Amino acid sequence: MAPGPGKRFLKFSGLRSPRKSFASVSGTVHDGGEMSQSPLIIAIDGPAASGKSTVAKRVAAALGIVFVNSGAMYRAFTWWVLQNGIDPGDTSAVRDLLARTEFACGEEDGIGTIAVAGVPMTRHELAASDVNAAVSPIAAIPEVRERLVSEQRRYASARGVAMEGRDIGSVVFPETPHKFYIDASPEVREARRRAEGIEDSIAKRDRIDSSRKASPLVVSGDALIVDSSDLSADEVVDAVLAAIREKMGD
Repeated sequence: MAPGPGKRFLKFSGLRSPRKSFASVSGTVHDGGEMSQSPLIIAIDGPAASGKSTVAKRVAAALGIVFVNSGAMYRAFTWWVLQNGIDPGDTSAVRDLLARTEFACGEEDGIGTIAVAGVPMTRHELAASDVNAAVSPIAAIPEVRERLVSEQRRYASARGVAMEGRDIGSVVFPETPHKFYIDASPEVREARRRAEGIEDSIAKRDRIDSSRKASPLVVSGDALIVDSSDLSADEVVDAVLAAIREKMGD
């Protein structure tokens, strides 16, 4: 997805920023000055296979906060829809199921976890091919997005998080000053997807995510855009951490 006019865009070429540790206490982060009274929230958006999950996970570890994959929530509910034998295209039935479904967000070793209807989700279930094929249309249902955005905000309200997704900076946490958009060329993203054993169309996913009416994939006007096409994960993480330090006045 190409950035619009006026966007801050960085394409790093071998730039390395020195790592620096941050001490965290009960979801708050000390930046060398006063202790922040609000949880540190890092919003990391981007299209499929841009590398945002890897970056968000490493940034969370460096900051001592929780990594949250917002897409796991949509995948968890999609899995539950399929388990109930509901056609993902039957919007009415999906809404009815949503109304009677409970979600539970937790944490394990600094990684956010999700249980749906009391069933803890595993990577195998969330990455299943049928879930992968159905998640985009289900995630495009406004009521689904509204409910899960509410769950995401409630989860983050009591702890620091580095949350990745497609509408984290634009919709979920529009007030956070720490917004990043991780991008990469379609060719690179296709290759990364295949390396993960996922065979889907990046172009199709991009069309669905960018054109849906509810919380489409967009680049927040104040987000820092990082092209990861020719960068290592470490280089992208270093750039993100450097930008966070700058925002925190360190």
